[in-house]
Amino acid sequence: MSAIELKNVNFSYDGKTKILENTDFTAEYGEVTLLSGHSGEGKSTLMYIVSGIIPNVNYGELSGDVKIAGEDIKGKKLGYICRKVGVVLQNADEQIIQKIAEDEIAFGCENLAFPPESIQKQIEIVCNLMKLDKKWTCRTLSGGQKQRLITASTLAMGQKIIILDEPLANLDKDGAAMLMGTLRALAGAGYCVVVIEHRLDMVLPFVDTVWHIGNKTVKKVENRQAYLQQQTAKIEDICAPFEAAVPVFKLQNAAFSVKKERVILKDVTLEIPRGGRTVFLGENGCGKTTLLRLIARLYKPTGGAIVQYIDEKFGQKPKGSRAWYKKVGIVYQNPDYQLFMPTVRQEISFGAKGEEYAAEIAELFGVKHLWERHPQSLSEGQKRRVSIAAVAACEPEVLLLDEPTVGQDYDGLCAMVEVLNRLHMQSGNTMITITHDVRCAEALCDRAYLIADGMVAKCGGKELVREYFTS
Repeated sequence: MSAIELKNVNFSYDGKTKILENTDFTAEYGEVTLLSGHSGEGKSTLMYIVSGIIPNVNYGELSGDVKIAGEDIKGKKLGYICRKVGVVLQNADEQIIQKIAEDEIAFGCENLAFPPESIQKQIEIVCNLMKLDKKWTCRTLSGGQKQRLITASTLAMGQKIIILDEPLANLDKDGAAMLMGTLRALAGAGYCVVVIEHRLDMVLPFVDTVWHIGNKTVKKVENRQAYLQQQTAKIEDICAPFEAAVPVFKLQNAAFSVKKERVILKDVTLEIPRGGRTVFLGENGCGKTTLLRLIARLYKPTGGAIVQYIDEKFGQKPKGSRAWYKKVGIVYQNPDYQLFMPTVRQEISFGAKGEEYAAEIAELFGVKHLWERHPQSLSEGQKRRVSIAAVAACEPEVLLLDEPTVGQDYDGLCAMVEVLNRLHMQSGNTMITITHDVRCAEALCDRAYLIADGMVAKCGGKELVREYFTS
């Protein structure tokens, strides 16, 4: 008996455009199954069907047979299916509802009527597995820590079928290896684990079966090695060698704490070269995003100082002004935080010098065909490209990118990196990027800083990127 079995499944959100057509898919107990493919092709839709989110929450036209643990789930309520299938969503913020980590983990167990002593035991087990402190405040966690938290919350509920939608998206290399090792161990204990993921180099060593989704259907991949080579080659840097000039930002012993209860940065001294491309590296929770927000003037240092800004007129004002944010564009780790217009066209046109230029940028980032779609109706990978395109259309002097490649298939990733580098060469902008993606880190780097224990541990160039990802 298969854990998951789909036969001749068809689905359309609007009754016109089919997302899945005549699709067959299986996943077995005792195996880790990988589902990969292009962004926006239906990976998340397939997960929603298996977990009962479609048609119980997200509506559309669904036909075909969907069996979970040998049982047809047609007509079954979401609560019934949830007892069989655990789901880790792609966007961690959509899944976290409690203030404290242990309350978040306990919440799902309470809904399944676990006894109190069992809940406490589960909290201890999964916090140890995912290297979490159960007393952490959820809103202060990094993107990678949030990802580990929602994974822990799902594992604590103990369903034998677990689906994870891009669980490695914001995880550092050690966190990704830890999670995949845990999932491999669960499969060995008889669980069915389905992973939807683009970072194939991190997942293929741990999986048993690989499926590729594209052209509205799913096919099993027989030659895994060839598939891996197609999807994981490092991206070449098209930019000329960079010679560091004057700094555009200079930080001196900068520190940042959350209400004195949690020190995130404690002694950061660094320079960002004007017109260069700087990459921040480091483990989840080391302070990379906080550092980016200090530079963007979204946060104010609680110690030390940023002693130099773009130019002198901005001085040491506590917050950014309208003039400041015309010069400094930031792309958040979670695109939902900055997509606010009713259409992609309006989103990208909002800060552009004209709609013609906005359309040109949309074409470059591969989102022109989504022109009249609502941004929140897009896949996570499409949202990411729209959010970057919207900021790039404003032509900022400084472009800050927090995990810009999350949710991108390999072809989309190659295209995005090339566009970012071409815009950089044309405008001479300063780019600062946070990334855990080994495929593109070197291609976006002139200078690299490794952040550890709230400080700069190392500074270098592309060689530091290679060292970080191979150590």
